[in-house]
Amino acid sequence: MKLTLKIAKILVRLINEESIPNSFAKGRLIDDLVAENIIYKKGKHKKSLELVNKSSLHTYLANQLQINDLNNYILALENENSTRAELVKITTDSKKSKERAFKGFLVNSYTYIKAELNNKRIIINPDKGSFVFIYDFETFKIPKEITVIGVENSKNFSQIQEQHYLFKNMNPLFISRYPQNQNKDFIKWMNSIPNNYVHFGDFDIAGIGIYLNEYKKHLLGKATFFIPENIKIDLRNNGNRERFNTQKINFNIDKIQESKILDLIELIKKEQKGLDQEYYIAATRKR
Repeated sequence: MKLTLKIAKILVRLINEESIPNSFAKGRLIDDLVAENIIYKKGKHKKSLELVNKSSLHTYLANQLQINDLNNYILALENENSTRAELVKITTDSKKSKERAFKGFLVNSYTYIKAELNNKRIIINPDKGSFVFIYDFETFKIPKEITVIGVENSKNFSQIQEQHYLFKNMNPLFISRYPQNQNKDFIKWMNSIPNNYVHFGDFDIAGIGIYLNEYKKHLLGKATFFIPENIKIDLRNNGNRERFNTQKINFNIDKIQESKILDLIELIKKEQKGLDQEYYIAATRKR
């Protein structure tokens, strides 16, 4: 995925707080930014785009496309004969190709999980502070009773041992959402095995959007959204109102068939708050 000159200029206009007609900005990158709740579609028929958070956009461009200065990137592309333009193109393209050449995804566990990789038995139980990267995911097999849990936040993934109380009724294997460009590998693997998928993300509109747009639409009935038992009290007492105020719905509520998600959306609207999943790391110290 490459940032074209046209879309780069549109992003600058969004940063300058302009509203852009949706028909002017179509493509995979824009779709990803909408899914991340960095850009939202506005209007009765979603006819225009607006930027939700400038900082999130800059972080996305730096992490996903290695673009640290959008204006310089545009200047370089406009001057195709300059050395800088060539360097920008080569650097961006080569880094992305290297990332995709390194296929696979990160897994973590706080219990011993017997698995299979390349027809050999392996044990997944990394020491605290380390993870396992599954490269040959096509040959990776786990027992049917294991529930695969996708963790949206990297901090939650790295400290999963401190959140075991949330998953006491499951035999979990945890998968990291990041690096995000590895998601296609994970989805492909997930669709090749019989195990169920549970998404553990932020309890806000953006978190629900990530689940629906990145996972549910691919995994369908085998995917569910994880909701803690005490979510009503936790959201009311520890939720953040700013998260609610800055996030816009980027999914079709009428198409949602999970009753618990519909209840969560109503709860979020009622409390007008969102709750970061990191809360459940700190919450272990209070129990």
